[in-house]
Order: sequence, then C-alpha cells, then structure tokens
Amino acid sequence: MLVQNSHKAGTGLPFFSVIITTYNRSSLLLRALDSIICQTEHDWEVIIVDDGSTDDTKLTIAPYLAQGKGIKYFWQEPQGAPSAKNKGAFLAKGKYITFLDSDDEYYPCHLQSRKKLLQTHPEVGFLYGGAKVMGNKYVPDRFDYKKKIHLKDCSVGGTFFIKKQIFLSMGGFADIPFSSDAEFYDRIKLAGIIKIKSTDDTYIYHRENTNSITNNISEL
Repeated sequence: MLVQNSHKAGTGLPFFSVIITTYNRSSLLLRALDSIICQTEHDWEVIIVDDGSTDDTKLTIAPYLAQGKGIKYFWQEPQGAPSAKNKGAFLAKGKYITFLDSDDEYYPCHLQSRKKLLQTHPEVGFLYGGAKVMGNKYVPDRFDYKKKIHLKDCSVGGTFFIKKQIFLSMGGFADIPFSSDAEFYDRIKLAGIIKIKSTDDTYIYHRENTNSITNNISEL
C-alpha cells in the first residue's frame, strides 16, 4: 500500500500513539501497518519497537518509514514483549497510547470510534474491549496453563487505550512471560482508575498464527 503521512501537520502532539512490538514478523507487520494507514481517524503516530528481529523487517517497512513522520522504528536487543511495549510508551508523544500486535489489525473505524468515546468521557483514564477474534477463541488460564478460558473472559491488551501519564505512573507492563496485559488490567482496577469498556469489535485479534505466545504457552 502507498504510504501517506497520516499525522496531522500543525496540530502539535498526536492524539494517539499506536505502539507495535514485533519479532521476525515482517510480512504480518505490513498488514498491521496498512490497517493503521486506512484509519478514518488521522491524528496518530506509530511507534514500532523491534525486539531483536533477525529477518528483513527493517528493509520490508523501509517505504513506510521514508514517507512522513507518522511511523517511527526502533530496534533493541531481545528483551521480551512487555519491555518493548514499555519502551514504546516511553517514546510516545500522544495523549493516549494504544497497542497493535504485529500479527493483528484494525478495522478502519477503530481509532475514530475510540476517540469519540474518549472525548465524550474525558474523565476516563483507561478504555478497553472490543475485539473480534479470528480463529481459536480459547487461551490458557494464566493461573493454570492446563486450563482453557474463553477470550470473552480475558483482557485483550491490543484493545487498551490509556493516558500516557497514567501508564508511566503505573510502571507499565510487568516483565512476565504471559498475560502481562491481564496483570496490568488488575492493577488499573486496584488503582481506581476511571475506566470504560467498548463493545464495538473493531480490533481484529488473529489467533490463527501458530507462533503466538498463547498458542505455545506450554513451552514457557
């Protein structure tokens, strides 16, 4: 897809910072990026944190990086997804940070629908929910990997929108191998952060990928 600079010039800091962490998923990453470029809401930046890829990720996304300032790329030695997401949040300039897994995608209205909710409820510090699951709808229970639970009973981290200062004040995601998003959600509740749930399923959560953490949790 031809990349256009989707960050609005002259408006100062972006409303959204979309953080993508990736590792050796160059072909899937293009789908994720294209889904952001196709958004009906344009006030965003994208921060890609590459957690030590050894494939052609940087070369593949070079055309996206060359056209405008809306998409930025950072490479780091492998440290795991929670660390990479925290780095992306630290680098973010947006009022709200959100996430997109490199093997997932957004429907075109995703950011617009969430912006409407956040502007209607400015007191809200945390917004979550609204994922359409493609493939297996069951994942291991984070407290017992041998058990399976339905994703409707889980926190899908890709759907999180949170004010940057709140995210940083809470220390970001915990450095754990699985369910760092659920652990973070628990801390949000304990901290009494005002939250709201979206039921608009505009985040496309792909579970067909055989190398995802949730499909290989028994190996951790």
